[in-house]
Amino acid sequence: MKTITRQQITEAVARLCIQANTSLPADVAAALARARKEEPWPLAAQTLGFLEENLEIARQKDLPICQDTGSACLFCQVGSEVKIEGDLTEALNEGVRQGYTRGYLRKSIVGDPLRRVNTEDNTPAFIHTELTAGDKLTITLMPKGGGAENMSRLAMLKPADGVEGVKKFVVDCVKQAGSNPCPPIILGVGIGGTFDQVALLAKKALLRPLDTPHPDPFYAALEKELLDLVNATGVGPQGFGGRTTALGLAIETLPTHVASLPVAVNINCHVTRRASVEL
Repeated sequence: MKTITRQQITEAVARLCIQANTSLPADVAAALARARKEEPWPLAAQTLGFLEENLEIARQKDLPICQDTGSACLFCQVGSEVKIEGDLTEALNEGVRQGYTRGYLRKSIVGDPLRRVNTEDNTPAFIHTELTAGDKLTITLMPKGGGAENMSRLAMLKPADGVEGVKKFVVDCVKQAGSNPCPPIILGVGIGGTFDQVALLAKKALLRPLDTPHPDPFYAALEKELLDLVNATGVGPQGFGGRTTALGLAIETLPTHVASLPVAVNINCHVTRRASVEL
């Protein structure tokens, strides 16, 4: 049995908060660079160039990539052979508290959805825990900006809507979002499960690297087709037009009831930030 202390968890999460907000994952940066080279619309290509310039300035000055440093979404895989000393939730929240303070990151969480009083330390984090085999604790942090999160959607389609219904829903979500989520965007699509599960499934899809297609050839082909359909909308970078509306799209699925077809689209902007640590 491996023992992991509360302090180890807190320090690791604090580092992740700063890392994720100041350094874009390699797969996302590569997709952005590739999109700029392949974008045929001059204004769109120029806009993508400005986004790359912003990334470089953030890297050089160790500053946040985006002014919205997001809500702290934490995905934890806890091995069955791991013993955690202390309360995991408290350790994770303390890490967010320290990381956002130490990194001078914007605090965006209000403690009540209607009374709107800022908690002033970006807690509580939004924590999702999964039990796995082994003696490792893996923590992935994804800061999620409010503008993109507000454009995310969920629908309970009819089974008869089938694949075409899913395609229409995804593309309609992108069209309705327009420039609001700061495109080019990255899309996580959840299909199946239940009403409460499918939204989380769509968010978890954003954790998959853009250069890793779905392992099932059927869904890998659907990912490519949907990405092509989204880029054919013409929204383009920052809504200025062009063919680079989205840099990537990932689908995750779950079994579902015979009478149901839940579908969720979680939209993220081009600064899809994530960082992981294994303890």
